Amino acid sequence: MDGTAMDASNPPTANAMRRALRRARDGVALDVTETAVLLQARGEDLNDLCASAARVRDAGLAAAGRPGVITYSKSVFIPLTRLCRDKCHYCTFVTVPGKLRRAGHGMFMSPDEVLDIARRGAELGCKEALITLGDKPEDRWPEAREWLDAHGYDDTIAYVRAMSIRILEETGLLPHLNPGVLGWTDFQRLKPVSASMGMMLETTATRLWSEPGGPHFGSPDKEPAVRLRVLEDAGRSSVPFTSGLLIGIGETYQERAESLFALRKVSRAYHGVQELILQNFRAKPDTAMRGMPDAELDELVATVAVARHVMGPAACLQAPPNLVDGEYGRLIAAGVDDWGGVSPLTPDHVNPERPWPQIERLAERSAAAGFELRERLAVYPEYVRRGEPWLDPRVLPHVRALADPETGLANPDAVVRGLPWQEPEDLPVSYGRTDLHATIDTDGRTGDRRADFEDVYGDWEVLREQVLAEGAPERLVGDLREALAVAADDPTRLTDDQALALFHADGPALDALCRIADDVRRDAVGEDVTYCVTRNINFTNVCYTGCRFCAFAQRRTDADAYTLSLEQVADRAAQAWEVGATEVCMQGGIHPDLPGTAYFDIARAVKERVPGIHVHAFSPMEVVNGATRTGLSIRDWLQRAKENGLDSIPGTAAEILDDEVRWVLTKGKLPAATWVEVVTTAHELGIRSSSTMMYGHVDTPKHWLGHLRLLAEIQQRSLEANGTGGFTEFVTLPFIHTNAPVYLAGIARPGPTARDNRAVIAMARLLLHPHIPNIQTSWVKLGAEGAAEMLRSGANDLGGTLMEETISRMAGSAYGSYKSVRDLQAIAEAAGRPHRQRTTTYGEVSAERRAAALASDGHLPELLPVLD
Repeated sequence: MDGTAMDASNPPTANAMRRALRRARDGVALDVTETAVLLQARGEDLNDLCASAARVRDAGLAAAGRPGVITYSKSVFIPLTRLCRDKCHYCTFVTVPGKLRRAGHGMFMSPDEVLDIARRGAELGCKEALITLGDKPEDRWPEAREWLDAHGYDDTIAYVRAMSIRILEETGLLPHLNPGVLGWTDFQRLKPVSASMGMMLETTATRLWSEPGGPHFGSPDKEPAVRLRVLEDAGRSSVPFTSGLLIGIGETYQERAESLFALRKVSRAYHGVQELILQNFRAKPDTAMRGMPDAELDELVATVAVARHVMGPAACLQAPPNLVDGEYGRLIAAGVDDWGGVSPLTPDHVNPERPWPQIERLAERSAAAGFELRERLAVYPEYVRRGEPWLDPRVLPHVRALADPETGLANPDAVVRGLPWQEPEDLPVSYGRTDLHATIDTDGRTGDRRADFEDVYGDWEVLREQVLAEGAPERLVGDLREALAVAADDPTRLTDDQALALFHADGPALDALCRIADDVRRDAVGEDVTYCVTRNINFTNVCYTGCRFCAFAQRRTDADAYTLSLEQVADRAAQAWEVGATEVCMQGGIHPDLPGTAYFDIARAVKERVPGIHVHAFSPMEVVNGATRTGLSIRDWLQRAKENGLDSIPGTAAEILDDEVRWVLTKGKLPAATWVEVVTTAHELGIRSSSTMMYGHVDTPKHWLGHLRLLAEIQQRSLEANGTGGFTEFVTLPFIHTNAPVYLAGIARPGPTARDNRAVIAMARLLLHPHIPNIQTSWVKLGAEGAAEMLRSGANDLGGTLMEETISRMAGSAYGSYKSVRDLQAIAEAAGRPHRQRTTTYGEVSAERRAAALASDGHLPELLPVLD
């Protein structure tokens, strides 16, 4: 395998090169084929390419407000551990436990060793702590697992988090974390303790990973699909992220071009790629690839210039200055605008044979090319200026202490010193439109969208392209007669094809389907229509997660934003108890200032004020948020919440349990697998939950089927393990489109049709039978008549009185914020059925509670804000 691109023996024709160069000069978007051609430019063609790339770079710098500036970060390199579970064939950074022991080193650097480097760096004016380590060493090396256990860390990420906090507090340096492949939950754990993170994509050429002899063969974390997923999760989590390519490891020019386009796609979708590193392969002794030739300088220069054209003027491109033998001028001419991290203290532990250049020399060589060298922070200026959601509020003070407020670059006069890092101890102070639960029905919302509509959700145009590429769902007819016969005889025998055919039923076939579902309902749970006297308490609507279907979330500065105090939450629970409630349902936005223990405080405050009320609270997204902020596992966090008064959790945040749909609906919410982990863990701890599905947006019946099959499978496992189903009910949530960002952006359809609603409720009854016996319809989304129709189509439950409802009303629901007990009973009577009040877990309600509810008709004494 050659160190240069493998298709060099088939150079492009002169005509192809001239055409591609002309398009680059004219600023026309290049395709992959043209990009592969330009990667092979040499001689005068390469000079031509570099000249146009430099113009693109210069236009971007001018637009960013720093014309003629090239940047670097003054840093220290901290190799936290050199153990790794991968076996990259060119790597000298990674070693084995025996060699570490013989050299007198531990499996990980000790806290004292880490802090010694960071302190000395701070004394020299460094502002970045680059923490680099191998991927998940405890998965391969027992010695790594033993070290972590002995020092009290669950995994390597826990140690990275702990040391990042100490670096922030004791030295003031900003951690830039390179811990390898991370999951979505890992990003939530590390974002609050770092200014930025990074991981090289290296290449998207799968064969270099999958084929024996390839540079990444035997390295599970180097699979391109895995690494691209990491980049996407970083974007979804609003993490300023560094990535890039390693060129000359055997990839073809076509593959290198495809890698650049993969990076561009992620960058466009989430706007979170803060810089791209273009790194040339340099062979190292004592590695499997020691005999491969280095990537030539022309290869690197061409790649930089092409990357500048592909990524555009706003991209930040870096080439490591210690790998180019002083040829800085050629890289500047090709379009770089950054030299990366340069340390006056520590070596480049990945390329130890290549010392960093002196910063003074970099400044001289940059000036010779007409550029001023300026120091930046680990996080790039654009993200410093944006602040939330890109920088966690616990790290933001550390960043601002070192940043020039005007430029976002490093402040040359800043003193590098430690500052406290800590979780807030209490809920944020009550503020904002705390009467929204009442005035949403009288005054409405202030505007149809939040102020950062164009930024917080990612790139709308990329989403439109994605949805259009997937096309409209194919309408499956199938043998409806046969499918209806199977459903009537034994719905558990329905095949996927039959189920999909029934999801598409209309006219007489739909009527027949609903009759069958209603018969199954009657046999499963009888005639009673059940309801719960409950109050919703949404304790904050401040959220930066970026759910594109949600019209409830606001920035902290938006006119409709609010947060309740603990006392206000407890007051609302007490009011609900006075009018007969048996439950409070409490959920809120993912407020960046909300401590991970706040959820415990909320549950405890309600239980202390109203000991007899059932606390049904905290969606799986909130559970993960609480767990990552406290450093607890999901299981331990749920156990703590239970000890503080949590009785059950809502199965919201499910939307559609298929990431293909989820990543259109939401930018930063938890993946489907994590949702499943939360609810199954809760069920194992005896914490029951509801289950939900939001439909009618960018989904199809195929997604509905997969979602319902998954819920049935989870419930079956719970029944087999515990004898009790973890899910208390299934709740259908028709998409309310009116103010939903994904609809306002022209991507989602305007909610489900009446036919969709009937088909979904009927099929939920059939596909979840007999595992989840209670099927709930939503009066707040469908109104009284719509809910009555669902009761005739397989549903048996109306949900709750709510007393206040803000989420659907903010989205544009026209059916009010509460129903009285009598209102709910009237819906049941309209469907021709008797009614019965229930508890959260579908048990009998005490006579005292029933009497209190009937005496007040489930109405609060006054629907007014609870104010201090």
